[in-house]
Amino acid sequence: MNAPPSPRPIRALPDQLISQIAAGEVVERPSAVVKELLENALDAGATQVTVRLEEGGVKRICITDNGKGIPPDQMPLALARHATSKIASLDDLENVGTLGFRGEALASIASVAVVTLTSRTADAAHAWELEGSHLGTVQPSSGAPGTTVNVQDLYYNTPARRKFLKSEQTEFGHCAEVVRRIALARPDVAFTLSHNGRTVDHWMASDMAKRSAQILGETFAEARLPIDEGSGVLRLHGFAGLPTASKARADCQYFYVNGRFVRDKLLVHAVRAAYEDVLHGDRFPSYVLALDLDPALVDVNVHPSKIEVRFRDGRAVHQFVFHAVQRALAQTSATAHGSVPAPLPAAETLGGGGPQWRPQQQASFGSILNPSYTPTFSPSPFARPGEGGVAQSTERYGALFADSEPRAAEGAAPPSYPMPQATQYVASSAALAQEEFPLGFALAQLHGIYILAQNSKGLVLVDMHAAHERILYEQLKNALDAQISGSEMQIQTLLIPVTFYADAVEVGTVQEHGDTLKTLGFDIAVLSPTTLAVRAVPALLKNADAQTLARDVLRDVREFGGSRVLIERRNELLGTLACHTAVRANRILTQPEMNALLRQMESTERADQCNHGRPTWVQVEIGALDKLFLRGQ
Repeated sequence: MNAPPSPRPIRALPDQLISQIAAGEVVERPSAVVKELLENALDAGATQVTVRLEEGGVKRICITDNGKGIPPDQMPLALARHATSKIASLDDLENVGTLGFRGEALASIASVAVVTLTSRTADAAHAWELEGSHLGTVQPSSGAPGTTVNVQDLYYNTPARRKFLKSEQTEFGHCAEVVRRIALARPDVAFTLSHNGRTVDHWMASDMAKRSAQILGETFAEARLPIDEGSGVLRLHGFAGLPTASKARADCQYFYVNGRFVRDKLLVHAVRAAYEDVLHGDRFPSYVLALDLDPALVDVNVHPSKIEVRFRDGRAVHQFVFHAVQRALAQTSATAHGSVPAPLPAAETLGGGGPQWRPQQQASFGSILNPSYTPTFSPSPFARPGEGGVAQSTERYGALFADSEPRAAEGAAPPSYPMPQATQYVASSAALAQEEFPLGFALAQLHGIYILAQNSKGLVLVDMHAAHERILYEQLKNALDAQISGSEMQIQTLLIPVTFYADAVEVGTVQEHGDTLKTLGFDIAVLSPTTLAVRAVPALLKNADAQTLARDVLRDVREFGGSRVLIERRNELLGTLACHTAVRANRILTQPEMNALLRQMESTERADQCNHGRPTWVQVEIGALDKLFLRGQ
């Protein structure tokens, strides 16, 4: 064993060593230097920023901006420790409105690299330059209004730190990601990034829609939903990607608080919870979201890199973000066409008033389409609760598809149905022109799986099982919510209470949030300082593992003020019920049934995706069809 070090007297550390210790927190790698210097540039009011890197930023980091510049008499202070123009009192620290504010970044960088500071104010005749540290001499120089910080030979005087750096390409990748994060936060600023003399990225000043498309790519741009919601002092704006823009990694998730990129577990959880209904499995959503609020309500000084924050009322922020993103995801393509009407009865869709299909031949469909025909009714799987269902003749069902063979016995392979007599159906121009029917009208069914429909844009393909599953799932949720609205959760008392060991935090959560737990349907008792007993659980989750469920609920109640676990578990159960209830593949549907399904999709939230995050329908535009057949070429 190593002998304990001999005692040393307490003494003050030299300034250089203090700065190098601080650099260990602030200057973790070249990308940290880029971040600090970019934040200073934006705080100075820059509208154009150029970032030049060499050897991944280790050899050189040079950042030039056109901000307001630094007067020559203040330049030594810019390189001194704990000197800043951004805060002057404790009140300023509690209401931080700038990206940088600690006043130690430049001093820390200068302690582990060779730094040259060149700056010129708008009213100065020329620029001024300071090299080394705050002890250097300010000298006249040349340069446009703004500031240039040139950082060379990072960690030249601390070789041990330099050994921990990764390859040049890896370090450059981290630097480029920092530039992307800040560029997303400020689309009104032009950014240029070059590496080893080659321009890598150049973004002109624009808006969030264009900047996010440039950085996250066209896939995200074509599958995103705009968000702009406010509530009191809170405002959330940006873009949330559709499930089709999800990724296998969480590398396209950008969240900003008052313009500062953050990785906050409360915000990440709120967004992830909002996606629960449309994105399952190991996929991660893509988004660019910005939360604006009073600076006094958020503490940005809880981490050296300022990447974590703490909210004064985390519960309110979590609920606001969750509901804002959830509402955006509920407005799917099929329901985002203004006021969506209630689904039309199939007879109206195919018969007299309103949008119509005009049969060019009646053929074997005549008896069904004839308004005077009085069918016998069988319940349609697409009937809305409280409505009479879709008119369907059980006797004439087979006639529609020229079914001359007997129905297959239970469990037997389905019979092969011959094609119906060739009959063309076209939608009237008036029907297709009405945007309240974005999914158009059914033409046919393909292989008992897909519905082919025509709308004003071209062809619509619908996965009938996935679509019906989503419709049933939303109906089950709404029915359950209506049942428990205004009343306590229905509970199931356990015959034998489930006891388990609990730590002090869990016991304290039960004592502090007993009323919330009861509202959620839980009866949890404190038996001892280390033991909890679950006496009752929500009736809907009576078959779940009581101990695991209780622990999850206690964690969520403690961290987020309410339990997403209950909703997630409940939705899993309802999703299973919907999946087993939805119309199965190879079920032959009549044209009225197919149109009823399309109308229900148009009035159902989140109808673009099934419960597992897969698309329920796709649009094939006329232009794409023309291209397939070389029309116009």
